[in-house]
Amino acid sequence: MLRRLLAAMLILASLAAPAVAVQPDEVLDDPVLEQRARDLSGQMRCMVCQNQPIDDSDAPLAKDLRVLIRERLVAGDSNQQVVDYLVSRYGEFVLLQPRLSAKTVALWSGPFLILLFGALVIWRQRRMTASTPVAEAETSLSADERKKLDAILKDAS
Repeated sequence: MLRRLLAAMLILASLAAPAVAVQPDEVLDDPVLEQRARDLSGQMRCMVCQNQPIDDSDAPLAKDLRVLIRERLVAGDSNQQVVDYLVSRYGEFVLLQPRLSAKTVALWSGPFLILLFGALVIWRQRRMTASTPVAEAETSLSADERKKLDAILKDAS
């Protein structure tokens, strides 16, 4: 019983491990360069899979980008130079987290502006409701109006 439980836990733990698509032939011999390559690959978007880093993608383009990153690192490029090279070649979309620039200001500020607009609409609606006097429920009838109403109701029944 205990063995089955341990086997089930081991299987579940192995399923929870991150999926890495890096092939053995892509791995660099230098562990420092390989770690830098993995860090950079985790920041780049797979252009085929969209919201998946190239480090986790099996797409051929993702493999090409992983190899390109490793080639640039072996050639002596810094991490920033590699990122700049990929952005110049594929555009800001290659970054999983786009940089804040004039082109991406709407992307970064849009959600906050929408929340601000919604808050202003709610505030204005409440202010308008609070400042509008509530109509009196019913004005009381005079004695003469009450007699006429009673007469109408008697005739109706």
